[in-house]
Amino acid sequence: MTPVLEFRELGFSYTGRPLLAGLTTAVRAGEMVALLGPNGSGKTTLLKLAAALLRPSAGQVLVQGSDLRRWPRRALSREVALVPQHLEVPFAFRVEELVAQGRLPYQRFLGGLTAADREAIEGALEAASLLSLRHRVFASLSGGERQRVKIAIALAQQPRLMLLDEPTQHLDLGHQLEAMALLQGLAARGIAILAAMHDLMLVRDHFSSAILLTPQAPALAGPLDRLLSVELLERAFSVERATLERYLGERLESSGRTSGSA
Repeated sequence: MTPVLEFRELGFSYTGRPLLAGLTTAVRAGEMVALLGPNGSGKTTLLKLAAALLRPSAGQVLVQGSDLRRWPRRALSREVALVPQHLEVPFAFRVEELVAQGRLPYQRFLGGLTAADREAIEGALEAASLLSLRHRVFASLSGGERQRVKIAIALAQQPRLMLLDEPTQHLDLGHQLEAMALLQGLAARGIAILAAMHDLMLVRDHFSSAILLTPQAPALAGPLDRLLSVELLERAFSVERATLERYLGERLESSGRTSGSA
């Protein structure tokens, strides 16, 4: 089966400095892939490359088997949705109004919402557990509720691929688990998930594979049992082995072997 997203010998340079080089991996329908690495390693850059917001310096990015350079922007927006870390909403938009923005790739110029648009908006609100908040002003919501709104906007696009930049950042434990449960539900519906993550415990418990970006070293991709090893994480994050072992504990590698082989 053709992967939803594929990187082939992908490379990217920023102001002449190589940030990504030779990355080859794929994300398939219904798969949850964590994007790992220290700050500045290229996680957000890789998401932007997958969303065609940046162009690679080398190699290819393919969606549904076709090079991104061949995709018209509106057509790509129906396949790929990017959920950013931050969403600036300067006016008093209600939740339902924001979620409706996800239907822009389907609307004609100056056209109103169609029955299909309204159905997609309703489905996105329901999937993100926002029906009771649909008339609330976005600025009045909690951090966890705002995160659900961002995901609902993406869901209204009805994408096959969802790209998320630190979806659990600044959330307390309860809202982190709530966000992960939502993403797992989307994956169960066949949506491919690629999410930049910083919490290795959440990755261990909710993802099946990962891409590990390491400064001054080639990126690695594969199952968690291989990538969530003390040796690789020590090199990637420049953290002393003893510190890593205290943080991770023995359960990380044992759980990683179980989830990676599932």
